[in-house]
Amino acid sequence: MFKGLGNLASMVKQAQQIGARMQGMADELRTRRATGSAGGGLVEFEVNGVGEVLRCRFDPKLFEQPDRELLEDLTLAAVNDALAKCRQLHAEAMQQATGGIELPGLNDMLGKLMSGDDKPEAS
Repeated sequence: MFKGLGNLASMVKQAQQIGARMQGMADELRTRRATGSAGGGLVEFEVNGVGEVLRCRFDPKLFEQPDRELLEDLTLAAVNDALAKCRQLHAEAMQQATGGIELPGLNDMLGKLMSGDDKPEAS
């Protein structure tokens, strides 16, 4: 009747260890940086590992002959490039934290930890 309790206790302990590693990982990701660029470096955006935009830079050449549409397109491309690199940082950190083990719901839980949203979702 109580054979499975040892396994359950072990699983709970492992889950707690992973939770602690995930919190540390979220803190670490806040210090990591990724830079996205577009137009051969004419536009650059820097984000941290949790997707917060930290810096943007526009080459002064873009303003010599203002082309709003080009500036908008380059801005979107640079931001998307930076966010793609941010997701890569996140994936690498997840793999490191879990030792490569895929755990259902772990990405969602980490996303909530990193965003500071630990409230249950409304149904």
